[in-house]
Amino acid sequence: MHGRCCGNADAGCRYDDASHGTGKQAERRYAPACAGDARACRMSRSAMQQHDRGVGAFTLQAVMWAALLCSGLLIGANAHAEDGYDLWLRYQPLANAAQLRDSASQLVVVGDSPTLHAARDELARGLQGLLARTPPRVDAVTQDGAIVLGAASAPQIAALKLDTGQLGRDGYLIRSAEVHGHRITAIVGGSDLGVLYGTFHLLRLLQTGQSLAALDVRASPRLQLRMLNHWDNLDGLVERGYAGASLWNWQTLPGYLDPRYTDYARANASLGINGTVLNNVNAKAWSLTPQYLDKAAALAKVFRPYGIRVFLSARFSAPIEIGGLKTADPLDPQVRRWWRDTAGAIYARIPDFGGFLVKANSEGQPGPQDYGRSHADGANLLADALAPHGGVVMWRAFVYSHEQPDDRAKQAYSEFVPLDGAFADNVIVQVKNGAIDFQPREPFHPLFGAMGRTPLMPEFQITKEYLGFSTHLAYLGPLFSETLQADTYARGKGSTVAKTVDGSLFAESKRTRLTGIAGVANIGADRNWSGSIFDQANWYAYGRLAWDPQLSPQAIAQEWTRMTFSNDPAVVEPVVGMMLRSREAVVDYMTPLGLHHLMGRGHHYGPAPWDAGSERPDWDPVYYHRADRNGIGFDRSASGSNAVAQYAPPVAREFGDVRRVPEPLLLWFHHVPWDHRMASGRPLWDELVRRYDHGVAEVAAMRTTWRGLAGRIDAQRYQQVADFLAIQQGEAQWWRDASIAYFQSVSGRPLPAGVSPPAHPLAYYQALTFPYAPGNPK
Repeated sequence: MHGRCCGNADAGCRYDDASHGTGKQAERRYAPACAGDARACRMSRSAMQQHDRGVGAFTLQAVMWAALLCSGLLIGANAHAEDGYDLWLRYQPLANAAQLRDSASQLVVVGDSPTLHAARDELARGLQGLLARTPPRVDAVTQDGAIVLGAASAPQIAALKLDTGQLGRDGYLIRSAEVHGHRITAIVGGSDLGVLYGTFHLLRLLQTGQSLAALDVRASPRLQLRMLNHWDNLDGLVERGYAGASLWNWQTLPGYLDPRYTDYARANASLGINGTVLNNVNAKAWSLTPQYLDKAAALAKVFRPYGIRVFLSARFSAPIEIGGLKTADPLDPQVRRWWRDTAGAIYARIPDFGGFLVKANSEGQPGPQDYGRSHADGANLLADALAPHGGVVMWRAFVYSHEQPDDRAKQAYSEFVPLDGAFADNVIVQVKNGAIDFQPREPFHPLFGAMGRTPLMPEFQITKEYLGFSTHLAYLGPLFSETLQADTYARGKGSTVAKTVDGSLFAESKRTRLTGIAGVANIGADRNWSGSIFDQANWYAYGRLAWDPQLSPQAIAQEWTRMTFSNDPAVVEPVVGMMLRSREAVVDYMTPLGLHHLMGRGHHYGPAPWDAGSERPDWDPVYYHRADRNGIGFDRSASGSNAVAQYAPPVAREFGDVRRVPEPLLLWFHHVPWDHRMASGRPLWDELVRRYDHGVAEVAAMRTTWRGLAGRIDAQRYQQVADFLAIQQGEAQWWRDASIAYFQSVSGRPLPAGVSPPAHPLAYYQALTFPYAPGNPK
């Protein structure tokens, strides 16, 4: 579907088509790559690790270009090369800076706090970069163009008589107003933190070329907890991380505070993210020892002015491992006392500590079921310890049993729905967006809308464990929005996932409802933070949707592109076009038509639809695709596992009917004959092959589009993206060839007319091994 926007998600734009979709196909142009810095030849460590595996290597042409670049024989039009460190907070000079300087003549900061200092400093930094001018700070407005910052409770701000009702702590107004006859721009927050958020909003308007005349902006977040989950281990490795080592240098903490920690906080505050879980959900008990609590406290001190609270993943067996107890039974009085004492020790160091994230009785992690207790018993144990301090427990619903033979997609629902209403008020259940595991496409999790008496928060994966790591361009804004806008029908039509988690759908509940959202971070020690430039967009899109789930992925993509690259339409339109088609391209060359979990076992790098023989069947691709001579797909209809029955009846009827289920989910819910007639008129086998081919062709088209931007993007970032697109095209072809070779061997079907055969026999692909693929827990 196509849509056009005025270019900024803040501006209340209207679209020709407001729903998410592929967007207008960008104009494709070819031009030689250009760069003016030998640094353009360097790649991040994570990229080199993937590159060395030998799949998707440089084409001869790419190698020749790289040699020319490194020898300095090509000189780009833009001599300044960037490395991506500044993210979307680049604050590059605006073409119309001279005309805008009158709108920033003075800076009046009402109040005095570390958070207001952060707002003041950010505004000064941004205006100096954008307008080449830092307005003088004054105590009172004396001329037109002053920018006034302050919380609504401050007397000087209250005198402006602005409608600050219902802003909440995090909300803000940006309003054009008058003071003593002088025109001003007022940034008024429900608190000092709201002022900081409003400051970033004003800078975003400037960065994206929006007018500052007659401003009338009111914004408040829809969700209380807007979390990043870092799967960072204490040894510095990041599980499912593709951007180098952990950002946290536990060895040098608390004595040395890397300036990157402050820049991390700035970036998150610019999006409204207000909480970070520092350590992996597959937690080590050592993270709760005094030694590591002191390190966490040092980070909390850095983050505090930016409104970011620190959380920790808690290992359920910690009372045994570091507490000297013989049990972790949640009903044992000694265990309960140990957790209360531990919470007290944490809050003595970190007064605004947020709480615990817990993975329990899942994939080998200890939990309350080890003692015959329920998930509610385990969660409430920790909730009781945290409640006196205002902390919360985020208890993950990603569970599936070693002993349970039922469809893995059903197990979380079966375990948690009977516990609805049994959790303490300061517990929120964290639910993955889909019922399997962060696949390129999944239907929304059936738990959303099914637990009206228990707060739920969706968990998305920003890091691309299943979408090509950091080298594949896959903009996840459409994936996030697809889940948030999915209709659960829990209270009839319009009961979107977003409404089930923001508290509005179950507003009649007498309990105070927590609300929240979580994203598994893609951040590491790589200089560009996320391993690739375009993966920064997924961090950005998640943060923006965490603040407002109703934002359009297209408008967010336009915002990010303008802030990250340029306001030039010749850059914005093709880049946004690439972004909006990229996720669908990955789906097509990896898991088309509802196929899922076809990646290599363990590391999840590359195709392995033939994998079987794991210690449990539901870790194997063959469990999920169930291809045989007659057809393909997992039957989750009433005639199969009946997973559809976990959805509300209107959804169950649609998903359960092979004639009505959306084609992108066909093989998720149905085992379908190879000659099943598709909407295109083609038989399923032909359509499947066509989707694989289409995915590869889309990557080739993105490469062509990117070549057309040579000279319009700074050299270093241009070259990294160009190199990564080359890797992606090679690996997309690998996915296509290996998958077709395997499914053809199972189905016995000939390739459709005009389709090229795989480059190698099936045995070649099956023999590939990747023991050192990044991000894989050992």
